[in-house]
Amino acid sequence: MTSMLAVVIVTFFAGMGAGLGTGFAGMSAAAVISPMLITFLDMDPYLAVGIALASDILASAVSAYTYGKNKNLDIKNGFIMMVSVLMFTVVGSYVSSLMPAQTMGNFSVFMTLLLGIKFIIKPVMTTKEDMQAVSAQKRLIQSVICGILIGFICGFIGAGGGMMMLLILTSVLGYELKTAVGTSVFIMTFTALTGAVSHFAIGGLPNIPVMVLCILFTLLWARIAAKFANKASPKTLNRATGVVLVILGAAILLFSMFG
Repeated sequence: MTSMLAVVIVTFFAGMGAGLGTGFAGMSAAAVISPMLITFLDMDPYLAVGIALASDILASAVSAYTYGKNKNLDIKNGFIMMVSVLMFTVVGSYVSSLMPAQTMGNFSVFMTLLLGIKFIIKPVMTTKEDMQAVSAQKRLIQSVICGILIGFICGFIGAGGGMMMLLILTSVLGYELKTAVGTSVFIMTFTALTGAVSHFAIGGLPNIPVMVLCILFTLLWARIAAKFANKASPKTLNRATGVVLVILGAAILLFSMFG
């Protein structure tokens, strides 16, 4: 039987990692929360991803609001991408329920580490002027195709969605970093909601106290990170995002070794 103190400690650090990842990098909370709940609280992997996605909903919504207030959010193309993402999140969530537990999550750990290193070594220095130079039709087609890919990954492992989104928005769609993160958390609010509902509908309700604590701690740290990120210069934000991702990736790797 896990003590309440252990639950509070694990959920606090899981929420802190997830919140910082969400606020800085538009990263899904599942990347951090799932491995910690599985490793330290011995939770069923499928329900752990459900709790992580539930934690993502408010944290991503508050982060998106902060980025939107600072004019760092592309709602039009974000909305188009979101529709594709949502449809394929449900498909991914169903496929993931049929897979062995070990398959889920491994891919996202390496992706988090690699993306963190990329931001430190090769920062995204695209400007909003560069972004606006791309034709609206090209952006529309790219948004739909990328949304299908991201949605499936988000539903399948929960964790990869935010990372894939940030990578595709900055590298493929040529977004500047703040707008990429703002658009990513805007989309993640809805994909997390869809993913969480799908997970609980298929796998049943999770441990409610653990879920409530994860949601509150993730929300707190996401708010702090989003406020800092919107005030930071592009170079500082790239470095901060990179450092957060590398630390989280390394930490998750260590947790999975314990498990």
